[in-house]
Amino acid sequence: MKTLVKTFAAVALITLSTFAMAAADPGKALNLSTADLAIDSYVSVMTEGASQGVEKLFASEFNQKVQGKAARTNSRSEVISFLKKQKGEKLNCSTSTEVLEESENYMVARITMKFDDFTKTDLVTLINESGTWKVASSVNSYK
Repeated sequence: MKTLVKTFAAVALITLSTFAMAAADPGKALNLSTADLAIDSYVSVMTEGASQGVEKLFASEFNQKVQGKAARTNSRSEVISFLKKQKGEKLNCSTSTEVLEESENYMVARITMKFDDFTKTDLVTLINESGTWKVASSVNSYK
């Protein structure tokens, strides 16, 4: 009987901690220790409004180029400011990520965000700076 009670208590604790982790803000603890985790953090920041700690995600020389009718370049500070204003805003899109090239200290990935009326493609370059992966550049295009 004691074993049964301990088992139920353990299951209850595991369930409770799982729900607590799921309810937590995904931006609170950006894990940038691997390229895959960094790209997941980037997608979360861009599509789910997870803006806490966003400064750590972008390399100091980061810039964003937006290709469209009029090409535009956004600086690191402009992008971070925009993302902080979008805190908690979730985009209504489906997202897919494809790694195009990867090495020990470098990754290029294509992130495709499909909305109802258009598709945004984001070509992202990540670099490894002393064990921390950061987004170095982003090029956006729309179809």
